[in-house]
Amino acid sequence: MAIEVAGRLSAQELAACVEPRLLTEIPGPNARRAIDADHEVTSPSLPRAYPFVPSRGAGAMVEDVDGNVFLDFNAGIAVCSTGHAHPKVVKAISRQAEQLLHYSASDFYLPIYAETCRRLDQIAPMSGPTRSFLTNSGTEAVEAAIKLARNHTGRQYLVSFLGSFHGRSYGSVSLTASKATYHEGFGPLLPGVLHAPYGDPAGMGYFQDVLFKRLVKPHEVAAVVVEPILGEGGYVVPPKDWLVALRELCTEHGILFVADEVQSGMGRTGKMWAVEHFGVQPDILLAGKGIASGMPLGAMIARADLMTWGMGAHGSTYGGNPVSCAAALASIDLIEGELAGNAERIGGFLLEGLGIVAAECSLITEVRGLGLMIGVEFESDVVADAVEIACFEQGLLTLRAGDGAIRIAPPLVISRDQAATGLRLFGDACRRVAEKGPNA
Repeated sequence: MAIEVAGRLSAQELAACVEPRLLTEIPGPNARRAIDADHEVTSPSLPRAYPFVPSRGAGAMVEDVDGNVFLDFNAGIAVCSTGHAHPKVVKAISRQAEQLLHYSASDFYLPIYAETCRRLDQIAPMSGPTRSFLTNSGTEAVEAAIKLARNHTGRQYLVSFLGSFHGRSYGSVSLTASKATYHEGFGPLLPGVLHAPYGDPAGMGYFQDVLFKRLVKPHEVAAVVVEPILGEGGYVVPPKDWLVALRELCTEHGILFVADEVQSGMGRTGKMWAVEHFGVQPDILLAGKGIASGMPLGAMIARADLMTWGMGAHGSTYGGNPVSCAAALASIDLIEGELAGNAERIGGFLLEGLGIVAAECSLITEVRGLGLMIGVEFESDVVADAVEIACFEQGLLTLRAGDGAIRIAPPLVISRDQAATGLRLFGDACRRVAEKGPNA
């Protein structure tokens, strides 16, 4: 819904804002009309967090259909890695759109598809050569990994972890174990999927004493699929030695180690990939969300020697669309050049500041994270929901995760001044809920 707002900021002015600018009640009249129109025609399955109706964005700021300006601390669920409408990304998209919008890379040769795969090979956290399969989304990358792992190993079983989120399509939702809601009414799901505790303090004891002893022999397991940091499950950082032990277990039994970096990758944690913080190399790595700054793209990046499936075994009509690839190439340049470093610096600033907020607010039980992937855990989901809404009403966009957490995942371009504003508003929201109660 396009509207004209008196005194509307230019894109440059919007990106430079360090404070929200609220002109109407929240949500405003245009937002309410848009929401009413939406409810008439869209699927009721869409889990909207709160009544926010964005119109345009620049950097870490987003304007809604009423002209209200918000500070974005969720980046469209960690998708807008280089910020909203980064000029270099927009330029790359426009240039490619003028040349070729689409031709299927499954059936023909697109130079920009191969160029994107080559760049992914250069930044992949594996020591040897890799090959990539490009998809439309993260969940499709997960599906591709399931197929490749079973095809290459000849094994049938897959292991993922309690609390994990890998997507909502049939194979990926079978791996997902963050909420029973995602499974309800859709069974039977993909057979051969087992789940283990995430970040288990007992290390690999569950694998040895339960999975391999009671349920399945290790030589029948094709792959272990793990988020190096839980995303939708609450932004949980596992013990470093746990991922190392998991990698060693997979190597010992010829099981493929699949790192789902759809949310944690592309510079979000201060390094290109979260696994780099733990010193482990995956056999297959999955990317999505921030890979193309909001354009639909995902990738399954695998060791070259694993790509043994034959011609026609897998494909995608739109996966690796040339416009999305152009956005990805520009995004990778920006993340490598400066934004991963900014995520590390500003992430450290936010972690320290949120620690101070937590010390002053008894509702917060833990602050955890790496870079700009930070989880703030509250004493209950009711409290977390109330804080999320209190943030929104002040012009700060956050998003719930896990059982009682709020994820802090702003665009990687966020400035220190914007981060300081976000800390102040988040602290105000926490104090408001503490004083009035979560049901006020």
